[in-house]
Amino acid sequence: MSFEFLGLSNQLLFALRENHFSHPTPIQKLAIPEIVAGKDVLGLAKTGSGKTMAYALPLLQRLEGIESENRHITALVLVPTRELAAQVSEVFIPFSKALAKPLITMAVYGGTSINTQMRKMNNVDILIATPGRLLELIESNAVHLKDVKALVLDEADKMLNKGFKIELDQILKLMSNKRQNLLFSATLSEDVADLTKVLLNDPVTLSVEEKEEDISLIKQLGYRVQEDKKGALLRHLMKEKEMSQVLIFCSSTYQVDHVNDKLKKNGIASKAIHSKKSQGARNSALSEFKSGELTTLVTTDLLARGIDIEFLPFVINYELPRSPKDFIHRIGRTGRAENTGEAITFISPEEAHHWRVIQKKMKMKVWTEDLPEWNSK
Repeated sequence: MSFEFLGLSNQLLFALRENHFSHPTPIQKLAIPEIVAGKDVLGLAKTGSGKTMAYALPLLQRLEGIESENRHITALVLVPTRELAAQVSEVFIPFSKALAKPLITMAVYGGTSINTQMRKMNNVDILIATPGRLLELIESNAVHLKDVKALVLDEADKMLNKGFKIELDQILKLMSNKRQNLLFSATLSEDVADLTKVLLNDPVTLSVEEKEEDISLIKQLGYRVQEDKKGALLRHLMKEKEMSQVLIFCSSTYQVDHVNDKLKKNGIASKAIHSKKSQGARNSALSEFKSGELTTLVTTDLLARGIDIEFLPFVINYELPRSPKDFIHRIGRTGRAENTGEAITFISPEEAHHWRVIQKKMKMKVWTEDLPEWNSK
């Protein structure tokens, strides 16, 4: 199924095509029509399932054209962390620009100047906020909630685990009961279930089970290599195997930039994608990679689930991820749509134990050999 059958406007459909989204994820397929119809929704879906777009797209459509007083927002998205607040705003902004009358979106959270945020609150339509900073802004009369038409609690389980229940109760008392409520959570804990009873009105419950990646078509190979030899090994393998398209995973934004810079200095067409890059920069790099203009894309686990290329021949784990599940998501970017693929993993001495754990969790022994004999200067 494509997005065309979910009830979205032509403007949003055009923006989806421009940003290279062709097919909805399971949670998007289920949630978008229900939210467009104005229903309250309880969505149970893991991080990385595409849930932000699942509520952002239909909310933008429903809120377009609604006018309110200055500093009286029309939609509120509550999140547990500043990192998630920034990520959610990056999803809303490019799609908002596709509307005939774009909606102004802003993210607010602690750890940064509240005065700067207060000055920017004029004419904001959609506010993404952590509970503590939102209450500080309300206390300063920088924002008002009585005209909120839609409330989203994203990662509600994490919000309650972090002890935000008192803040949530304070925030809910400041809003009118006449609004659409959307609650998304990875799990339905007892606390989340209790909140659902208070918050949601005759909700539609949507649950997406996470499917295991099929890695049966992927040829795997590991190399034991000293950390300072990984860069040279990477360039050697790219040349030896004549890699025309390869996705490289690192565990940190710093390492992504470092590897990307080294590749470019060696004349390899490469770009980096990670959470500190703007959504526009990510979309541009991904588009070039998918079209074949770009040989190499270096990324964090940000793309371990989201990228879908019908034939991606190579994935390289420059560093191991934190969890075996993330490893499977990484290598699952290749060997798709009945095409074979090759996943190569570099294992430093410090990573050897973790590599054994990953193989045990996969229930698969991967052939692992020492660094090939070649000039690695």
